[in-house]
Amino acid sequence: QVQLVESGGGLVQAGGSLRLSCAASGRTFSVNVMGWFRQAPGKEREFVAAITWSGRSTYYADAVKGRFTISRDNARNTVYLQMNSLKPDDTAVYFCAARNAAQGTVVMTSSYDYWGQGTRVTVSS
Repeated sequence: QVQLVESGGGLVQAGGSLRLSCAASGRTFSVNVMGWFRQAPGKEREFVAAITWSGRSTYYADAVKGRFTISRDNARNTVYLQMNSLKPDDTAVYFCAARNAAQGTVVMTSSYDYWGQGTRVTVSS
């Protein structure tokens, strides 16, 4: 099992920045991909960004490309999501996810094995 704990959410004005963290523990050696998803009220959970455990490959949703950056610190077993130029549409609960499979799509929730509890991000206009 892998446990994921997110932190860093909060209230920010439009145009501001936040950095989310996801600390992984447990059988982290089995993890190959980690991702961030978000879920706004009344909407389905959607893909935001993903990174391979090596950090060599990163993936982004079109809606956040150029504004968000995913990174990892293997020594700390932590993945980060730096969010800049935030918009009210970015308001959501952000979830960290991890999976064992190295191959396959990274944008589907069903392709991940472990999930955190989420951290709320609110962007005011």
